[in-house]
Amino acid sequence: MSVETQFVDLPEPVILDAGRELRDVQIAYETYGELTDARDNVVLVCHALSGDAHAAGVTPGALSAGELDSKALGWWDPMIGPGRAFDTDRWHVICTNLLGGCRGTTGPSTIDPDTGEPYGSTFPPLTVADLVRAQRAFLAELGIESLLCVTGASLGGMQALQFAVDYPDFVRGVVAIASTAHLDTQGVALNHVARTAITSDPDFQGGDYYGTGREPRAGMAIARQIGHITYLSKHALRAKFPDDRFAVESYLSYQGDKFVVRFDANTYLLFSKAITRFDMPAARFADARARFLIISFTSDWIYPPADSEELEAALRAAGRDVEHVTLETSYGHDSFLLEDEGQAEHIRPFLERTYEEMR
Repeated sequence: MSVETQFVDLPEPVILDAGRELRDVQIAYETYGELTDARDNVVLVCHALSGDAHAAGVTPGALSAGELDSKALGWWDPMIGPGRAFDTDRWHVICTNLLGGCRGTTGPSTIDPDTGEPYGSTFPPLTVADLVRAQRAFLAELGIESLLCVTGASLGGMQALQFAVDYPDFVRGVVAIASTAHLDTQGVALNHVARTAITSDPDFQGGDYYGTGREPRAGMAIARQIGHITYLSKHALRAKFPDDRFAVESYLSYQGDKFVVRFDANTYLLFSKAITRFDMPAARFADARARFLIISFTSDWIYPPADSEELEAALRAAGRDVEHVTLETSYGHDSFLLEDEGQAEHIRPFLERTYEEMR
């Protein structure tokens, strides 16, 4: 499946929780599968911290954000396509690059229309609600009046939860994977260290490094290495290097070097802070009207099943229809990228039931 990234310009400014507004916002996106005449088969995929709009298929020249060994392959390709979890013979799947991004959507590296210079350090802080608000405005431009489902993992799952409570009449189903209503203290700590690695790099220059010929590549590489360790389980790391445990050092260096080629430091900081500050009060779930599928993984120690159990309990207390599945895996947090069949057997029937109920 060959795809290309498309773009939409929002006609109105995006109002942010910080009290600022962003005008002339451009949203990058990709679509997969056909939209029905009734426009009732839309699945919105929300990406995680290091993702982008290129979720599936092959885009020549693209740099993949996924874990599979293909530079041009979408980061969730095993999950999106004919007969897959998000079956493009049935559903019209949309994925955007988030507001604040660096892969086609307006972000810190974009030219500020008020100054004619890159936003840099002046780009406002973002909340998960801001990310969702921009996507809702984008969907309105496409003429989408309801979503069959919003889905995502990690930060993507947080957006799915936010969508359900902020736009209850717009969202019919939520599939939240390896996610939580709030990040645990350990996750807060690790995110803080990763951000400090970036801001401590002398080439960061307070966030205004565009056009200087210097970027905080060393700090970004360290932040990526920290993140990569949290994405994998102890067993997954051991399995990668069964004969030489010290080979993990060069592996992490490679992951860091690869990351800085395709990602921007200011965007990383924005999304990391949005994840860290996200805190969905249990009482908010009473506002939702969607049905929920929660998927967690036994080997995920940064978003452990216990966090999903807490989320499940909060949804049930609010009277929501919720199913929680914990899959036995060995990949850690990256299971959401790699355990496609295990997830698909629960997602397929969930989408079908949700579709039948909304007709």
